[in-house]
Amino acid sequence: MTEQHEDHGSTPAAWTTVVIVVLAFVVGTLALILGNWTLFWVGVGMVVLGGVVGKVMAMMGLGKKTVNA
Repeated sequence: MTEQHEDHGSTPAAWTTVVIVVLAFVVGTLALILGNWTLFWVGVGMVVLGGVVGKVMAMMGLGKKTVNA
């Protein structure tokens, strides 16, 4: 039998990453519509920032807990 996981990856680290990346895509999309390349690259930077923030939060213990078998 397989173990069932109740959290489905719903952790503060995961949700923070998702929120930052979604906002980054909104900024990037708005930048493309307006033709503002500086704002577009800010959006790209926000995507990278989201990944870094999520990883740091996971390393701080706010990510998914690993199960040692």
